[in-house]
Amino acid sequence: MFRIPIQQRPNWQRKAADFGFKFHTMHGEPYWDETAYYQFTLNQIENDIEQPTADIHQMCLAVVERVVHDEALLARFQIPETFWLPIADSWKSRDPSLYSRLDFSYDGSGPAKLYENNADTPTSLYESGFWQWLWLEEQVNKGLVHKKADQFNSLQEKLVIRLGEIAHHYQLDFMHFACCKDTDEDRGTVQYLQDCAREAGIADYFVYMEDIGLSESAAFTDHDDQIIETLFKLYPWEFMQREDFAQHIQSSGTHWVEPLWKSVLSNKALMPMLWKMFPGHPNLLASYFEDELHLANETQLVKKPIFSREGANISIIENGKTVLEAQGPYGEEGFIYQAYSPLPKFGDNHTLIGSWLVDDQPAGISVREDTSLITQDMSRYLPHIIL
Repeated sequence: MFRIPIQQRPNWQRKAADFGFKFHTMHGEPYWDETAYYQFTLNQIENDIEQPTADIHQMCLAVVERVVHDEALLARFQIPETFWLPIADSWKSRDPSLYSRLDFSYDGSGPAKLYENNADTPTSLYESGFWQWLWLEEQVNKGLVHKKADQFNSLQEKLVIRLGEIAHHYQLDFMHFACCKDTDEDRGTVQYLQDCAREAGIADYFVYMEDIGLSESAAFTDHDDQIIETLFKLYPWEFMQREDFAQHIQSSGTHWVEPLWKSVLSNKALMPMLWKMFPGHPNLLASYFEDELHLANETQLVKKPIFSREGANISIIENGKTVLEAQGPYGEEGFIYQAYSPLPKFGDNHTLIGSWLVDDQPAGISVREDTSLITQDMSRYLPHIIL
């Protein structure tokens, strides 16, 4: 695994604008970075990332099976009691999921270590499924990347197929897509999924989360008062379950993508549960609930909120003292603790591997880097190749 400098494509920003990639630069700082790329071998991809991703995903599903049947565990996951039965019903019905992303620490040798499961609202989808592939094609054509270079990337193809399967499952001809206002990255992610839905033959409608209404029959509606039968929402379940309209989520008749049972997987409490059920697994880090810290032998731990986004409120603790901390609004529901396993460093950059799944199938990777040990929303995205 190497980080290799490369020339940027001339006027790539203009091409990004033409393709609707509006968030390549955020707050005046680069988010998409093509001054370098990461190079992997096929063995590293297949044996160290792809296969562990498939295995860990099945382990995560085993956790869901256990948690949805145990009220004490549902309470540990800080899921509101009114959603315990709906989540169990969603799991029993195997309501279809679309995609998720596992985040790993990996330096090219040894087992990749799982940091967390982004199972409900992962972003960086457009960059991973389309934009980095376009970068590879153009750099190969220019002779700047080896002509035999490949990329671990079947994300777009699998998204199109899976959206078609979801449409067939719910017997629908159209689908709504939603995110919050004033979020270019979220809007770009949702627009990409709308494009994939159209490729799958599904009519698509967009609505902002803030504009969703409730009809007299207690069905959710869009800004044109059209009933929302199926909704992909780039908006986390832990927020939705605590808002005023939460009482209508189950009775509305809306089919949700991601489904309610993903509330278990998109929750940091997943990590200590994985460690309990699969102790010593080479791809897992020892993890504990707050009331289990007496079981921890590690002198260095990472403290993570049960609910958090983009690295917010994560802190690194050494011998009981906080040595690095990311600020943010999370932590009210409590924390979990994970054995410290720092991101590998390439030059001045700490590198995180995101491994994508569509339904149950590994579908590609994304690479993020930051000068900080904690990957956050402004951490840069770099393309990758297999050679």
